Amino acid sequence: MSSVVPTKSTIQVSDAEWQARVDLAAAYRLVALYDWDDLIFTHISSRVPDREHHFLLNPYGMMFEEVTASSLVKVDLAGNKVTESPHFVNPAGFTIHSAVHAAREDALCVMHLHTDYGIAVSAQKDGLLPLSQQAMLALTSLAYHDYEGVALNEDEKPRLVRDLGDKTSMILRNHGLLTVGRTAAEAFLAMLLLERACKIQILAQSGGAELIEVPEPILSLVESQVKAVTVGQGAALIWPGLLRKLDRIDPSYRE
Repeated sequence: MSSVVPTKSTIQVSDAEWQARVDLAAAYRLVALYDWDDLIFTHISSRVPDREHHFLLNPYGMMFEEVTASSLVKVDLAGNKVTESPHFVNPAGFTIHSAVHAAREDALCVMHLHTDYGIAVSAQKDGLLPLSQQAMLALTSLAYHDYEGVALNEDEKPRLVRDLGDKTSMILRNHGLLTVGRTAAEAFLAMLLLERACKIQILAQSGGAELIEVPEPILSLVESQVKAVTVGQGAALIWPGLLRKLDRIDPSYRE
């Protein structure tokens, strides 16, 4: 195995894969920027374009703020490296991701985080409440999965996939949050909405006053209203601005 650290000039990948690498590295940097990371103990994975069963994953031990496009490791569904890389990967950490990738063709990017507010809400019996517009957006496609210990057990995969169903977001009870998307941008935006909804809920509850929940009939209106607000583009409308933000701060994620 080569000990040479890969760079853009040394790895041989298609233009499509390189763009996927840049977007995934950006997602890692944004998670760190928004203070959602948990040292090295969560993952964001992305399917390699034109490679049905190959995925990109962060080097285990690298802080999210350090991830670059070239440092991402290409793995198979078992989390084993399929190309040379000096970086270590944690196959056990890929358990949740591999289950979702295998079951959902539209889940090209899977983001799993341990955010403070997300875990706080995941520990509440009633889960996410319809207390804010952000919560209404998340509730249009939200699932739950009960805690079964550290996610290392292969037997848990079918239950996790069953609970997720066709939803784009999931609260892993007593554990954290998970979102999926056709792109890193979609997975990130879904996480942003879910995490903010959780934060708002905890802040509202901490005030001690009686809370007003949005009536159930309103929820059915939200999805069509969101499409109107985003001009049908959703994450694609937001992502370029986020990349410009990263470029101003530190463009090294593109390396």
